[in-house]
Order: sequence, then structure tokens, then C-alpha cells
Amino acid sequence: MSKEKVIIIGAAGRDFHNFNTFYRNNESYEVVAFTAAQIPDIDGRKYPAELAGDLYPGGIPIFAEEELPRLIKELKVDTCVFSYSDLPYQKVMNISAVVNAAGANFELLGTKATMIKSTKPVIAVGAVRTGCGKSQTSRRIIELLMEKNLNVVAIRHPMPYGDLVAQKVQRFANLDDLAKHKCTIEEMEEYEPHVVRGNVIYAGVDYEAILREAENDPDGCDVILWDGGNNDFPFYHSDLTVTVTDPHRAGHELSYYPGEVTLRIADVVVINKMDSAAPENIQIVRDSIEAVNPEAIVIDGASPIKVEDPSIIRGKRVLVVEDGPTLTHGEMKIGAGTVAARKFGAAELVDPRPFTVGRLSETFKIYPGIGTLLPAMGYGEQQLKDLETTINSTDCDAVVIGTPIDLNRIINIKKPNTRVFYDLQEIGSPDLGEVINEFVQKHKL
Repeated sequence: MSKEKVIIIGAAGRDFHNFNTFYRNNESYEVVAFTAAQIPDIDGRKYPAELAGDLYPGGIPIFAEEELPRLIKELKVDTCVFSYSDLPYQKVMNISAVVNAAGANFELLGTKATMIKSTKPVIAVGAVRTGCGKSQTSRRIIELLMEKNLNVVAIRHPMPYGDLVAQKVQRFANLDDLAKHKCTIEEMEEYEPHVVRGNVIYAGVDYEAILREAENDPDGCDVILWDGGNNDFPFYHSDLTVTVTDPHRAGHELSYYPGEVTLRIADVVVINKMDSAAPENIQIVRDSIEAVNPEAIVIDGASPIKVEDPSIIRGKRVLVVEDGPTLTHGEMKIGAGTVAARKFGAAELVDPRPFTVGRLSETFKIYPGIGTLLPAMGYGEQQLKDLETTINSTDCDAVVIGTPIDLNRIINIKKPNTRVFYDLQEIGSPDLGEVINEFVQKHKL
């Protein structure tokens, strides 16, 4: 019987995981290609034979998503499996229409087909959109667990932008490991806050191999913390699932894929950023939770802003640099840097667009809705150079750094600048402390 020919539509993350868990050793299927979107310079590579398994001795080619119609016809593809995150439902179905029009079936894999079981208790943190506040929620949960003298090992959603074989399993225990693994800004933003707090974090490509190493981490492992990416649902079966929502984008929790999945499977839903959101938008999020997951515990939360040196902002014309993915496919119009600039009395937010160069100029063409903020794009060395040049060329008095890491550590900013910090702050009861106490008791930790 002939094998079903498959293309996996992805963005270097969920796509590789879906292949590894469902297709890699499945002789009923032949994955003839991956396609790539969202992340620069991923297409044109191969998913290597070393990771693809015995059925794929030549590896699997990766093409640009724009080539789907041609690939479906030339490779006689039966099914295309959509495998990336944070797209509006309209866009997902637009891609489905492209696939169906070319003659192939359009498929979405679910939790049962792709989740891996751990030997350790697992807490999963996800969100309904990119930029909701997963990272500070994960940090808060880890702090609560560490206060109980538990060894927490975090596993981060994949960001494999380099040598995929070398990135099969990555362990980060200190800042030197970030350089060792040649991390991009996007990776550092996720890994650095963990290691500076004293817990180990894993990431990479093969998430079963990653899980098994994490369970047997040399520093010990009592609990696995899944730190999700974008608005994807977890790669692991979870004993406690926490989903973060964002009232700055009220209604998106029911209109983006797969964010609604993360909302529906949540045991706990955090309504974040309530300190800076409109009351009517907070109510929209509450109504959405009640509509699709009324049994979830709802925690009210804020993201209070702290700034290293407010005098650098006050009365100045400032350039605000925000987390890259939050502004691009996350579509956020206001980030931590923007909130800080307004809170501490900036005279003006300077538009960086007249000063952008190279890959950053391309980013604004692809995502014209970014506006007067500068995304900290750093997927490769050239993007880092372009970011540094753009910041230093912008006609401003000072720079407000709203990214989770200190950009001064990796690029040379020649203007006065200050960092913005933000953590999750629960409002009232229930809170994460109560949730974690119950989790610890239930699992006899």
C-alpha cells in the first residue's frame, strides 16, 4: 500500500515536534517537505537525517510557505499538516484554502497525538497570544516551588534557528551556556531570566530526548515546568496547566490559533496586565473564560513596571525597544517599554522607521502595524548589527529597553539608556501560591 504523502507547514518549532512524535517512525506516511514562515532564514535548509530517523536517510527539505501550491502538485502531496502558532482564524483558513485548492487535505494535529508523558509532575504555562506574560508567570511559579526547596527544571518551547543537530538537546545552567549555544536575542530573552534565578532550563529540537535528560538532570529534578512559546499548547501531558490572557487584546483569546486550545485546556487562567488595561476589556476576557472554560480557576494579575533610572526617561525624546515577536506576529501595540515611557514622563516616543537599516527595514515592511516602536530582532548576526545601527542612528535623547534581557550585554548602545523590569503580581485571592500549595500536596512533593 502506498504511503500518504505529507507536507508539514511550520515555523521551526511545533512542526518539528509534530514530525518527531507522530510521523518520524510511522511507515504509513512519507513527509516529503516542511514549509517555513514567521522566522527569517529558516527555509532553504533541511531537517537533518540525524534527527529525521531511519525512514529519512537524506533528511527532509524545508521550503518557503509561499511555495505550497507548487510543492503540493509536484510532490503529489495528499495532506498538509498546519503546525505553527499565533495566527488569526481567518489566516489559518486562508492557508487551508490554498492547500485545498491545490488538491491536498488540510489537517491539524491535537493534544493526544503530540503530547509526551513525563515521569515527573509537570506544570505547563501557556498563553492565548504571544506577549501575554508567560515568562513572568513561569518565573513566579518557579519561585514558589523553589521556596519549598524543590528542584525545578524548566523546558522551553523550541526556538531552533541554528544547527539543528547541535541543538537536539540544549541545557542552560549559567550565562556562559547562552554563548556556548550561540543563542539569538529571542532565545536569550527566554533562557536568561531562568538561569539568573538559579534554575536550569532545557530547549532544543527533540522534545522526548529533552524531557528524559531533564528528568535526570544532574542538579536534581522534582518538577518539570513547561514554558510555552507563542500561544501553543504544551508538548507534554501536564498535571497543572496555566494559561495567561491579555486584556490589551481582548477577544483574541477566542479568535487565534491555537490560543483558544490553551484556554480550553487550562486548569488555571491568569488575567494579566489588569493594572494597565481598560475595565471593559477585562470583562470581555472574563466573559470568554466563562464561555469556554467555566471550571477554571481565574487569577487576577498585574505586571507592575520598574525602571533602573527614571531620570533617563523624564522629559526626554525616547526610542522604545520592545520584545521582537511580541510586536511582530504578536501584534502588540503597547509593551513594557511603552508603559514605562508614559509612566515616567517621556516627552515623546520617537519613530524609528526613518532610521532603520537592513533586516529591520524588512521587518517593518512585513509587519507595518508595529508603528513607532522598535522590535528587538536578533535571529542572526546581521539582524543584531542592524539593530545596533538603527538604535545608534535614531534621532532621540535616550533609549528605553523593554526587552527581558539587557541589550547592552550583546550590542553597543551609544545613547543614554535604561532597562524596564516587570514581574507578575497577583491581585487578591485565589493566587498562584494557593494553587502551587495544592499541587505540591497532591503530588506529595
